[in-house]
Amino acid sequence: MSFSNLTRRGLIKTSAAAGAGLALPTYLSAASHAGYTNAPEGDTVTLGFNVPQSGPYADEGADELRAFELAVEHLNGGGDGGMMQTFSSKALNGTGILGKKVQYVTGDTQTKSDAARASAKSMIEKDGAVMISGGSSSGVAVAVQALCQEAGVIFMAGLTHANDTTGKDKRANGFRHFFNSYMSGAALAPILANEYGKDRKAYHLTADYNWGYTTEEAVRSSTEALGWETVNAVKTPLTQTDFSAYIAPVLQSGADVLVLNHYGGNMVNSLTNAVQFGLRDKMVNGKKFEIVVPLYSELMARGAGANIKGILGSQNWDWKLEDQLGSRYSGTNAFVQSFGTKYGFPPSQAAHTCYVQTMLYADAVTRAGSFNPCAVVEALEGFEFDGMGNGPTLYRADDHQCFKDVVVVKGKENPENEYDLVEIVEVTPADQVTYAPDHEQFAGGSLGSCNAGA
Repeated sequence: MSFSNLTRRGLIKTSAAAGAGLALPTYLSAASHAGYTNAPEGDTVTLGFNVPQSGPYADEGADELRAFELAVEHLNGGGDGGMMQTFSSKALNGTGILGKKVQYVTGDTQTKSDAARASAKSMIEKDGAVMISGGSSSGVAVAVQALCQEAGVIFMAGLTHANDTTGKDKRANGFRHFFNSYMSGAALAPILANEYGKDRKAYHLTADYNWGYTTEEAVRSSTEALGWETVNAVKTPLTQTDFSAYIAPVLQSGADVLVLNHYGGNMVNSLTNAVQFGLRDKMVNGKKFEIVVPLYSELMARGAGANIKGILGSQNWDWKLEDQLGSRYSGTNAFVQSFGTKYGFPPSQAAHTCYVQTMLYADAVTRAGSFNPCAVVEALEGFEFDGMGNGPTLYRADDHQCFKDVVVVKGKENPENEYDLVEIVEVTPADQVTYAPDHEQFAGGSLGSCNAGA
């Protein structure tokens, strides 16, 4: 599907004790609560979409909001229905959720955990949200997931890649469709070794929060197992915009690969600085110097421009999957068509996962016949589904992590248009990125029990 002739339109058309940690909304009487937090009254139900509308991940947040708006439109019977037509579950019918029209409230996480918690808390206490979704930072996701567990509402994580979200910080009320750091490492390492050889020296620059830590660990362990050596690993502040001071030491380190464990605007800036320092033109240890970005998106590729050409990384999903690899990735074209018709350009992986999470929540409620979060947990645990763009997928009961194929990508050398910046190198089958629930990179923590709140 080509978007070269489409005109861009506007951004957005315009285990805790029950109730612990949050005061219940004062406008709801005990009787109307029906035994769980924010039981919907009347003919509507409210969902809370909490995304970065400012900060280094704001571009991802804008696309998430577009997808949330589209999902609500489809749930309420508008548009072409999108993935409801391809989804293997046929519970949804465009009449809202359990016959209630879906409405939503939004908040700005600012890519800060405290701001994200405050925003989610307001949605739950003041707006009566029965589910919270969104986010483009694992620090935010872990914080909001914990709050939702305390409050007794479901958290359908948006873009969060750190192992911790479904590892040491997992919660029974939280679910993640997006893949994780371990999966990126497992999918990328064999391709990196094949492309660049097994005798490599890597230097890591790592965002200084939980996502950066687990991504560095995953890539280090998977590449070192194949023969790579890690010569240094340096943490960088999430608020950093100029990475020149961090790039300069790489030149004297003896490294011949730079791994940028950065995302969003951070990655655009650090990659740009690395290219400005001439790293991509250098020969070190008799090898061409290479740069790797373990996780990136089409949005980031657009920001990085020509600097992204040839850069290997991984994605949760790509808008070209079904066109290029066939019906296994059914649902991709349906979503791209819906999103493109509404907004004039193809969706990012952030948009995709937020749309899918909204649909999966609505479907679970419908199959369970209840908005009670414990009923939703039961409906999602061990749920196997297809037709949502990633191929056959499992929501594992042990940790509420989705398991599906992982897309390995590379910046395209000769893009056809401004949306065709990434090419699919390989899709790694789900069984090659699946791990035991007690794997060392996910150690600690306990899923606990669902909390219905009231």
